[in-house]
This record gives sequence, C-alpha cells and structure tokens, in this order.
Amino acid sequence: MTRPSLLDRLHNRVFQSLIGNSLVYNTCWEDPAVDRDILQINAESDVLVITSAGCNALDYLLAGARSVTAVDINPRQNALLELKVAAIRCLHEDQVFAMFGRGYFPDIDKVFHEQLAEHLSPFAREFWSTRLSWFQSRRGSFYFHGLSGYVAYSVHRYMRLRPSLRAAVDRLFAADSIAMQREIYQQEIADRLWTPMLNRLLSSQWLMNLLGVPSAQRQLVEREERGSAAGFVRSAVEYVVCELPLRNNYFWQLYWRGQYQPDCCPEYLRPENIRRLRDGLLSGLRIRTATVTRALQSSPQQFSHFVLLDHMDWMSSHAPEALKEEWHAIFSRASRHARIVLRSAEADPQFLHQRLHSDQTETLAERLRIRHEQVAHWQAQDRVHTYAGLVVADAA
Repeated sequence: MTRPSLLDRLHNRVFQSLIGNSLVYNTCWEDPAVDRDILQINAESDVLVITSAGCNALDYLLAGARSVTAVDINPRQNALLELKVAAIRCLHEDQVFAMFGRGYFPDIDKVFHEQLAEHLSPFAREFWSTRLSWFQSRRGSFYFHGLSGYVAYSVHRYMRLRPSLRAAVDRLFAADSIAMQREIYQQEIADRLWTPMLNRLLSSQWLMNLLGVPSAQRQLVEREERGSAAGFVRSAVEYVVCELPLRNNYFWQLYWRGQYQPDCCPEYLRPENIRRLRDGLLSGLRIRTATVTRALQSSPQQFSHFVLLDHMDWMSSHAPEALKEEWHAIFSRASRHARIVLRSAEADPQFLHQRLHSDQTETLAERLRIRHEQVAHWQAQDRVHTYAGLVVADAA
C-alpha cells in the first residue's frame, strides 16, 4: 500500500463529506441471488450485512435466516431500511410497491404522518419528513434521488437529447434473447455510446464520488484495467448486455426506467413476500448505525455469515489499522466455519496478503479458508457485474 497523495487526500475529504451527509445508495447493487447460492442460508443462520439500501438484508430474511443484523456507519442508509420496514408493516402490498417499486407515491405525505412516522427512529423520522417529495417528484421516481440517483437521472436527461440511441436501448431491454441483445448492442449502441467525452467522465473521481466509489477504489480499478476506469465500466456493461438476459435484470432495468416492474423486482417487493415479512420474518431484523467493528465489539452474538460488500478497499488505503481491528472483531464473533463474503475492485485484494500482527508469519488469506473453486461460476451469474473481485471464505 502506498501513501495517499495530496490529491488523493482531497478526494477522500470530498468523498467522506458526501457520504457523511447524503443518502448514497437508493437500492442495493449486489445480486442477492448469487449471495443465496454462496451463503446457503438456513434456519440457524445469523447474518451480519452492511445495510446499503437494505434490499438484501430483507432478502436474507426471506431466504430463511434466523436473524439478520444490518450495520451501516451512514444513518441515512439505515433510515431507508427503517422506512421500508415501516411500509411493509403498515401498508397494503400495492402501496409498498408504489413507494419502492414504481418509486412514485402521491399520497406519501398523508401516509407518512398518519401511519409510518411513529414506527421510525427519531433520526429516520426527521430525515424522511424533509424528503417526502422524493416519492412525488417531477423527476418521476424516488430512484432518481440520492447521490447514485442523481447520476441515473442525469443519464435519463442526456438520453432525451439522443432519442434514436434511447430507442435502441429500449429495444435492448425488451429483447427476447441474449443473441438479440448482443446484435442490438453491437450494431446500434456500442459505437454511439462510448464517446471520448463519456470515457473521460467515467474516469473522473467527481463522478465516482456520487456513485460511492472512493479514489482508492478507483485506483484499484485502474490498475486492474491498466489505467482506465472507463474501460472497466465498459467491460462490465458489455458482459451484462451480451452474456446475461436483461429482461429479468432488475438492477439495470431500474436505473434505465426509474422503476421496477411487478415481474422484475427484488424479492421483498413481491406481494407474497411482503406478507411473509409482515407476518413474522421482520422480527429477525436488527438495524445498527455503527462501524462493523463497533457493532461486533458491542454485541455478544456470534454470526454464521458476514456479507461485507466492498468497504475494505477504502480501509486498506486510508485506515489500515482500523481494517486489522475489524478483522479481529470478525474473528472474535464468527461461529465455527462462518462464511464470509466480500467484494472488491481487485480480483485478488492485496489486503488479504497482509499480516494482522507484525510478529505473525500467517497472512489473512492463510488464516481464512478461501473458496476459489466456485468463484468464477458465481461471478459469471452476477447480474450486476461491477466488481472485479469476489472473495468467499470460511473462518478457521
């Protein structure tokens, strides 16, 4: 690990300011179908997951976990999960889908104050009371708000200026086969989409900040792609549109259309699953605003599964000692053979090859039982495909 430059530290300050004062993610950007296959959740599973937008925490409950603890240092992300839980508990299935499926709910003011607010923590209640307009916005969708939502809305507006390209992308998402997707993309989209201006924008740290990607992680991407973050984004997009069916890819469908469809949405938005959550599964959910380390240190619970997303990329550059402390906390709260899942901008994250103590010869990778054999399969099925690295390991 190299010492961050002055520009890196400046970008880090901007990044920390943005994520410390904003809702960054309005939906989860990790595929829970892949996670279900990796985790093999059952009635004895106790899962710790970084909250993000809360979609996957709810999915793990639906998969049968005994308990799910959602942890996030950003209270706005937890406030979003709280609002989803309140809506599931109090509203009809159609109303829940209006809020978090279509992202547009004209009755939000009345419903919020009469039914939802009392079920929220003081922070969440105050946060949402000033942002109810997100659900009745002229932009047309809740999903065009928050930092990542602003980027999606900017793409939406830009495409209005290029109607023929927009029509081609519409045909791409409506295609009946992967072969047809590939043909539309290669013949009608690729050369018109990847302009020099877009490539420069995708390599800009200012845009990456809005997407929740710190400069340290962008640099990891650039090393993986030999200096081009834009090249990584293009490779990810091309894999998704040329190798996977788009008709059931609710991740990319959402940011293109600004809403989910009833037959193309996260599991927690399906009517039967809203009822399952309301009828008892939500009792297994815990929400904590804290770092992963503090959450683990303050809990006597042992966890059988840890879903840690990609936050360790940032910590490895800007807080290496805190990263070591977090791993100590993980090992102290991991049940026997606990499954650990993390994602990274690196195919082989370098922090795994560091020692937790200077007087130890064993690296972190050597202490873990990393499951290399199935990773390629899981990554190939990933409908998001925005991470170069997937690490699946069992605690010793």
